[in-house]
Amino acid sequence: MSEHDHHDTYDRLITLLDSSSVDYQLIDHEPEGNTEAVSALRGNPESAAAKCIVLRVKVDRKTTRNILAVVPGDRRVDLDAVKTLYSARYAGFSDAATAERLARSVPGTVLPFSFDADLEVVADPDVVAQPRLYFNAARLDRSLVVSGADYERLAAPRVERIAGPAVG
Repeated sequence: MSEHDHHDTYDRLITLLDSSSVDYQLIDHEPEGNTEAVSALRGNPESAAAKCIVLRVKVDRKTTRNILAVVPGDRRVDLDAVKTLYSARYAGFSDAATAERLARSVPGTVLPFSFDADLEVVADPDVVAQPRLYFNAARLDRSLVVSGADYERLAAPRVERIAGPAVG
């Protein structure tokens, strides 16, 4: 994936926010993609960060769905919950190349938004409940803050309980 593609994703996000009259804040910081480390750089609790993971869900032998799971930064994706949600035979992490192609950004910069019809967004209720939701803005050196309510309105995720226990 080229640097140009990442800028396109960032630009598309900013255009979406601006055209929707959403109140947001940009935070520049040292390049970092790890949720714990970038939360420390931004000064936000990990629980207020959106951790975004591309999953591959095999519903049956012929049907595979790509899911963008969005959970609080201090939690894990509960793969069993995702499997149950889709009545699937299998739910697991997508390979890096597929995740990059669908998310249109590199790992560590994946947005909690989808700009690809083949990538369905599922967000945990604890994400959309955040008064201030933090995430990398398709770049390692810039993050964005929006309210969970504005995020839910713009991203229109399927809101389901998909976060497992806090990361130990």
